[in-house]
Amino acid sequence: MFSLRRLLILAAGLASFVNAKSSTGNSVLVVVEPKRQDDFSIFFDGLKDQGYELTFRTPKDEAPVIIEYDEPKFDHVIVLASETKNFPKDITPQSLIALTKLNTNLIIALSPKQTPLSSLAPEFSLILPPPGTPLISYFPKRDEPASLIPITPTKYDATSILSKNIAPIWFSGIPHALGNNPLLVPILHAPAQSFASEVDGGSADAIVDAAEKGGEGLWAGSQLGVVTGFQTLNGARVTWVGGADIFSDELAQKEVSKGVKSGNVQFARDLTAWTFQESLVLKIDKVEHHRVNETTAPEQYTNNDQVVYTTYISKYNAKKGLWEPYSGLKDLQLEFTMLDPHIRTALPPVAGTPGKYSVTFRAPDRHGVFKFIIDYKRKGLVFASYP
Repeated sequence: MFSLRRLLILAAGLASFVNAKSSTGNSVLVVVEPKRQDDFSIFFDGLKDQGYELTFRTPKDEAPVIIEYDEPKFDHVIVLASETKNFPKDITPQSLIALTKLNTNLIIALSPKQTPLSSLAPEFSLILPPPGTPLISYFPKRDEPASLIPITPTKYDATSILSKNIAPIWFSGIPHALGNNPLLVPILHAPAQSFASEVDGGSADAIVDAAEKGGEGLWAGSQLGVVTGFQTLNGARVTWVGGADIFSDELAQKEVSKGVKSGNVQFARDLTAWTFQESLVLKIDKVEHHRVNETTAPEQYTNNDQVVYTTYISKYNAKKGLWEPYSGLKDLQLEFTMLDPHIRTALPPVAGTPGKYSVTFRAPDRHGVFKFIIDYKRKGLVFASYP
């Protein structure tokens, strides 16, 4: 039973996003331990209010299955059973990787303990600290344990994903170092004064002990991530969260200062909007090319032809559940390539025609088979590529 206070928090955090829909579908499988399901009721009810269809499964159950006959049964999967050590065969690291290849989006919560999910993280270029070393910070001074940290997003976090002026977010869990992979999307970093260490009862000397170990013994500072996304080349999104409690009712209702609620509800909303492909989703609707003063594509172009190339791009509007013409790309490029690009030119938006981008160029004085290529890759955005 919801208290009035909880209902008000939920309404305030989600009012502007009611009925937002994913561009890839609205079925969600939630893998969570039964004893903890009620701990995340604000988060789950928020998803339901947005139009998502939630199915719950315990980490020990074998049904409902995630994949059947090489087809995903759900559009999105949330794994909050972060401390479970034995999963069924369809929630192994290999099966979760297979899901991303089938365009299923994932949210995965980690634990300070060693679990099968810990072994999956390196496949996404995340480096975890040794087991049993959660993130610790003694700043700012507060009554809470050193392992419960208020994190204020900065300009180095994913400002395109997170809401502006979001309140500090309570975090409890483990950090991770980020590998050198362009597909990673850092969303929330650890505070500069934080470090990963065994919880030692409150002694700040723990950071000294970590530093003396050298090498990977020192896990400290804002170069660490606590929430990080990963976008596959085929467009599926995976978000790694250092601890499931970031979605909990307790931290959603907890104040970060007197009279100021935490940003956890809004953060969870922003995170699912990106992971479930409500936000920052582009697609190329069609392309056209022809000679100047013509309207149809020839069977072939000849040397020095003046070529007109046009593409139409849409961006998904989750509030309306519609694709809308989008002219906001200012750095789109076209390549005319034969093995290597012979021409690389800007492909600017056409004024007065939303979603239309066009350029005219001269075909090179070179015989061969050429291709038109658009390969637009930016962190956080679904890649816009053709062909």
